[in-house]
Amino acid sequence: MTPTYRNPAPTVDILIELVDRPHRPIILIERRFEPYGWALPGGFVDYGETVEAAARREAQEETCLMVDLIEQFHVYSDPHRDLRKHTLSIVFIAQAMGEPQAADDAKGLSIFEPWRIPTDLCFDHDQILRDYFRYRDYGLRPRLC
Repeated sequence: MTPTYRNPAPTVDILIELVDRPHRPIILIERRFEPYGWALPGGFVDYGETVEAAARREAQEETCLMVDLIEQFHVYSDPHRDLRKHTLSIVFIAQAMGEPQAADDAKGLSIFEPWRIPTDLCFDHDQILRDYFRYRDYGLRPRLC
């Protein structure tokens, strides 16, 4: 009998800074599918795809923008971060210019300055955004658990 292995599904999330606007606001998408709410652009890594290629693809599919990946920010792997199944997210900081448009599984899209972030965020994106703004403002990276 062949054992069945259960492994987390790899995903990417992208913190897209719009560098052609004051205060480098970021893009959040309004999810078309459950769980509903606001989220960072992102999604599952396809088989045979690098995480960097997945981040560029997901950003383009959901925001219609070509992004420059600046750095790999952090990995979030709490088994309860996504109630649908165990996922881990490799989070990238990216930069883009232009006018984003909602597409693919994004029902809507909006641009947010740090002080206007909505409270109805999906998954663990509230924690990711807190960590990101702390890093952006003070240079402090998230702690490793």
